[in-house]
Amino acid sequence: MSAYVILCVSGLFAIFSTTMAKSPVLPLYASYLGVGPSGIGVIASISPLSGILFSIPAGILAERYGSRRMLLVSAGIFVTAPLCYLLASNVFYLSVVRFYHGLATTIFVPVSMSVISRLYADRKGEMLGMFSSSTLIGRFIAPIVGGVVIGLLASDPRSGFNAVYVICAAAGGVAAIFFIRLPEDRDAHSKSQIKSQNNSQRGDMAKTLRELFTRRAILTTSCVEAAVSFSYGTFETFLPLHLISKGLGPYEIGAVLSVQIISIALSKPVMGRFSDKYGRINQIIVGLMLCAIFSGLIHYAYNLVSGIVISILFGLCISVVTSAASALIADLSHKEQLSSSMGIFASVMDIGHTAGPLASGIVAAYMGLGRVFLVSSSVLAAALIMFMAYRKIIKCELN
Repeated sequence: MSAYVILCVSGLFAIFSTTMAKSPVLPLYASYLGVGPSGIGVIASISPLSGILFSIPAGILAERYGSRRMLLVSAGIFVTAPLCYLLASNVFYLSVVRFYHGLATTIFVPVSMSVISRLYADRKGEMLGMFSSSTLIGRFIAPIVGGVVIGLLASDPRSGFNAVYVICAAAGGVAAIFFIRLPEDRDAHSKSQIKSQNNSQRGDMAKTLRELFTRRAILTTSCVEAAVSFSYGTFETFLPLHLISKGLGPYEIGAVLSVQIISIALSKPVMGRFSDKYGRINQIIVGLMLCAIFSGLIHYAYNLVSGIVISILFGLCISVVTSAASALIADLSHKEQLSSSMGIFASVMDIGHTAGPLASGIVAAYMGLGRVFLVSSSVLAAALIMFMAYRKIIKCELN
């Protein structure tokens, strides 16, 4: 079995595990333990915080000690973190567990993307897209399975929650089995020998960070992804409230959200292949433009049909941008800094995903729900202007 297939299969089970631990189980479990709405909000925001803080160090450590070792570390977290939920008793404990669990994807995603980019230098857009689609399958199935398990054990809520987290641990265990089958990094030993002849590890890490944070092309592309994540975070948080105000029920809202995940999963490999063949910069520009338009149009979804149509179109636009952006980061990165660059990419993306619901929540509170999607559209438009302004710099760094 190739390393790529291993990463895709393990990614499906790993993201299935982390998603089911969160959706729809986490807020229900926290409420069962007596945590109030504000505490649930804090718990939900903790996991992205681990991504913001540790994505970059995870990438640097992968370059220093080898990708396989870091992926095995994430495998250990995927297995053990779900079991920690079983001992939860208060908001502080749940927050600590969520932070710990978030470290698993913080390590897994950027390191896996860097491995795939090295394996498929000429097809990285397509192959990164297929990898992303495999994780989206896990993300799509997880809430369904979690909801069914809780529903079947509704008479004994504690047993239902325990069963869900045991299933999460089992899925993490499957992912870990595949991680173990990954081959050793070919250059891991030579890297360690080189590093031992250089300055201290702390000095090397600081030097790497300084170099990467002066790469305007990498930072600009990462900010594009952050803008899309800002918009997506706003969409998944406030679209249900908007549709409820239009009279739609929970099942209809679930359908609207589900079709978007499916549209992204199916289109990402195609959009990635398109960027491999025709270039990434213009694709990102067109995608951002369309994202800004359809993000603003979400406000006009007034029934099930219009909601599904706009949701699918918005999802396709997200695929256009993100499939090209991740591959562009790989194009811009030096081979020895690829994992670190992906770490910056993931960290900035998490900032956007965290900021979206927070900023939009403030807008909704003071200006009304109708303004939320216009703000999201404005953020995308600003990212488009910024990316176009730095387009020449990005082209120069590519050459």
